[in-house]
Amino acid sequence: MPARVLIAVTHLLGSGHLVRAAQLARALTEAGFAVTLASGGMPLRDMAGEAFAFVQLPPVKVEGLDFRNLMDEAGAPVEASRLARRRAMLAALATTLKPDVVVTEHFPFGRRQLAEEFLTLITAAKAANPSALVLASVRDVLVTPRPDRIAEAEQRLSCLFDGVLVHGDREFLPLEASWPVSAALAQRLHYTGYLAPPSVPASALAGGEGAGEVIVSGGGSAAALPLFRLCLDAARLGDASRHWRILVGRGVAESDFDALRQSASPNVTVERVRADFPVLLARAALSISQAGYNTVLDLVAAGRPAIVVPFDEGAETEQAVRAEAMEKAGLARCLRLSGPEPARPADLAAAVAAGLAQVSDLRLSIDLGGAERVGGLLTRLLAARARG
Repeated sequence: MPARVLIAVTHLLGSGHLVRAAQLARALTEAGFAVTLASGGMPLRDMAGEAFAFVQLPPVKVEGLDFRNLMDEAGAPVEASRLARRRAMLAALATTLKPDVVVTEHFPFGRRQLAEEFLTLITAAKAANPSALVLASVRDVLVTPRPDRIAEAEQRLSCLFDGVLVHGDREFLPLEASWPVSAALAQRLHYTGYLAPPSVPASALAGGEGAGEVIVSGGGSAAALPLFRLCLDAARLGDASRHWRILVGRGVAESDFDALRQSASPNVTVERVRADFPVLLARAALSISQAGYNTVLDLVAAGRPAIVVPFDEGAETEQAVRAEAMEKAGLARCLRLSGPEPARPADLAAAVAAGLAQVSDLRLSIDLGGAERVGGLLTRLLAARARG
């Protein structure tokens, strides 16, 4: 009988947390585990065709950078009854599945506003299967909170968790770059490598739509609107014969999407995100994007010259840390929208011209083997638990 894994994730702003959790679920399923993924964020796409089981909780989201106030899918403040229903569904899943492994995506390093439901899940899983492993799953970079919240996270890790899966490369970007790793926490970290999606077949790269373009992407949320507007202005200043393609996430309101399209110059196409984005990126002459987790994977896989403009409003430090590591490693040029010298359209246009003059097919050695490695890691952790 295959070991049972229950993964819980809630993405609130963009879709990166769910994309990464689904990739983890996919990798563990391929490694022979029976996986159930419970998602508490807004639905992203139909998961019916996946090999793992998928459960959609009554969704919650946030607007802007206000992570304290949760909303339902209609934009109304979340009622206590919805949160209670989410907790009940997670507890019932744990009771029914009796998981051998419980994985909480981002918690307890984040998602404090949903702590009660993650704690309910862990309690129910332990009641159903006292020997269950409890693991946190985190990306390569975290947002560093106040010292008291760091202490709270460490206390929960010490009391409730058996380890932390870090989906990154310690040599490229260690967790210490964004989170104070104590000696006790260091012993619990398991670097898996990045959870990279399947590579684009070489047969799909020759010519076709997107060849030679400047491709602009910004994740799934409206946080990329300032970047898109900057790109529209920069495209007017550069080579008018160079085509730009701006891919806008589903989280951007239709009114904002229409405004972007109406203000685009003739050499710019503005459209919604596409499933063939990896192919378009691999065919492009240059990429402009934010600096989210999946951006690193896409750029490394594509080997295209790149400019990253991290989302860094408010207390959001994650993308800035990653963007600086990318620039240091020669993977991308980093521009900023905030700070003492925010990028102007002319700055971006100049960076694009310089990037297009680069030798193409850039490659960087980053550990992308997380999908192949994580199943063996969980198998070893379960074996060690069985040995006592």
